[in-house]
Amino acid sequence: MGEALNTGGYDYRRDGADIYAESFRIIRAEAELARFPADVEQVVVRMCHAAGDVTIADEVAFSPQVVTAGRAALAAGAPILCDSTMVATGIIRSRLPRGNDVVCLLPEAGLAELARQRGTTKTATAVELWAERGLLAGAVVAIGNAPTALFRLLELVAAGADRPAAVFGIPVGFVGAAESKDALVSSGLGLEYLVVRGRRGGSAMTVAAINATASPAE
Repeated sequence: MGEALNTGGYDYRRDGADIYAESFRIIRAEAELARFPADVEQVVVRMCHAAGDVTIADEVAFSPQVVTAGRAALAAGAPILCDSTMVATGIIRSRLPRGNDVVCLLPEAGLAELARQRGTTKTATAVELWAERGLLAGAVVAIGNAPTALFRLLELVAAGADRPAAVFGIPVGFVGAAESKDALVSSGLGLEYLVVRGRRGGSAMTVAAINATASPAE
């Protein structure tokens, strides 16, 4: 005989606002946040929430003005350039201060063939198109999946391409992810950046970082 069903229900929180507030209280109690400026801390807390992991804060590397620069760019109407449709889809449009364009070129017809011709990935090719179409200057870049996109961005900027206002470089994976983020941190290009060192990253954390950057300071 199987165990009887629990028809009496479970003891769990049911108030959404209460759950939300308690989640962030726990993160702020458990995460090591003292080294972050207030605006970067806000972003890191949201990233920890998206990952369900307060140790994300330990692996964040950043330039002190990255969130300030990102917010100023968005307030000026800059686009958000995304390496994947998952990142683009997760950005909350109602939080964007100027109805900013959210750009992801991966669905574009012919991109796969162009990537084949250029001998690289579709995401790296999309980054090349950002530069060729004049989208990079002053943009907020959100890379959450493809290390090749981050590597190619650094190569283009080093070669004289327009400079984005801020780079949230948080690709995930086992091949090139850690290396691409280390390359951004050590590039010497003077870019404003935020990364999660190592293999961890992904769309959810990147989206959380962008949405928090787009939101008013808490």
